[in-house]
Amino acid sequence: MDIQGKKILLVEDEPHLRSLLAKILSLEGFQVETAGDLAAARELIKHMDPFLLITDVKLPDGNGIDFTKEVKATYPLTEIIVLTAYGNVKDGVRAMKLGAFDYLTKGDGDEKLPLVAAKAIEKSVMNRQLRELEHRLESKSSFSKIIGKSQPVNQMIELAKKVAVTDTTVLLLGDTGTGKELLAEAIHLASRRRKGPFIAINCAAIPKDLQESEMFGHKKGSFTGANNDKKGYFEVANQGTIFLDELGEMNTDLQAKLLRALENRTINRVGDTTPIPIDVRIVAATNKELVDNATDNEFRKDLYYRLSTFTIKLPNLKERRDDINLLALSFLTYQADRLNKKLSGMSREFIHALRAYDWPGNIRELKNVIERAVILADGDELTYDVLPVEIKDKLNVNGESGGDGMNVELKTIERQHILKVLDMVEGNKSEAAKRLDIGLATLYRKIKEYGID
Repeated sequence: MDIQGKKILLVEDEPHLRSLLAKILSLEGFQVETAGDLAAARELIKHMDPFLLITDVKLPDGNGIDFTKEVKATYPLTEIIVLTAYGNVKDGVRAMKLGAFDYLTKGDGDEKLPLVAAKAIEKSVMNRQLRELEHRLESKSSFSKIIGKSQPVNQMIELAKKVAVTDTTVLLLGDTGTGKELLAEAIHLASRRRKGPFIAINCAAIPKDLQESEMFGHKKGSFTGANNDKKGYFEVANQGTIFLDELGEMNTDLQAKLLRALENRTINRVGDTTPIPIDVRIVAATNKELVDNATDNEFRKDLYYRLSTFTIKLPNLKERRDDINLLALSFLTYQADRLNKKLSGMSREFIHALRAYDWPGNIRELKNVIERAVILADGDELTYDVLPVEIKDKLNVNGESGGDGMNVELKTIERQHILKVLDMVEGNKSEAAKRLDIGLATLYRKIKEYGID
């Protein structure tokens, strides 16, 4: 196993010993950073994520035993070697109980240090490789809740998978009901933050005068009704992901403070001047154009550009009609089980109607339509007559609605559907027949029957 060049953080307050140990480790090929106290060590460890921490027990601003516990809680894949005073075995034993790899006695352990350090780093490398393998498996499963095999959905998921493994801020663009929160959570679950919290916030649901308090928290007495100190969503989401939906509804004062929080990685509670460090990834979402918004409450362009580092567009349901069958079947199975109804599927006419409709409310509207249909269904499958009247009215261009006009209406639906598919494939009849799940000869017959040019 190649351990050359792996990072080590050495914390020792005695300059001569610190320099000696750093030189010994560097000669073995390790990359060594040093610190003389815990404050400097905490700052360094944030940026270097070392494979190994070597720390003295007694330091000017604390001790290595407590630091061992602190590091293991935040950086579990970093191994730790504790340097104890001569004959003080108790410190070493305590450190190992808290997760340290080993302990060495100062002076006696200098020649052993490179060998013990190599073994500790080997363990860290193996654990990181195992975590990466688990991460890949979890990453695949995290997107399994997103139903669909159409090209737009596959492209969306590929983009999301690539950005998920980074800490980059993501902006999701899509109409209401396209599944922005579901995709945001999938990105969180596929990231290194997946064990941290996922906090979803709808900015439109919070009154604008309370948004800052809800996001960043407040101190007791900072305003009328602030009877206690309160953590905001950003503190609660620390080490995790925060999802800001309907971003355009955020008030302008909060926009400025959010930009500052992103730049400084700190927040201030309302009524408090003490900055609070935060480690939060932001996934934001909007269903409208923000930077071209000409209203008085125009969204800050500098914040928009900061949030839109990586943008993913979610397709409308009418742009992914090939997924309607899968989505409808999934919702049918769920609702039938929830409502304890035995349903085997959907009639051909029902499916044709779903695929021909334009779905202004997208997946959310489809989900609600299927739930309603399951409630109304009397037989063992969902049929055309349990569809809501607004869908029937949109599809029935001749003004017919059910009853005696059913055959005319279904032909109208089928003709519209064939036209849409032919348009999607730019007139390629072989491809259209595949997407319609009918034979090519059948398609030619229907084209002739319906007078399609």
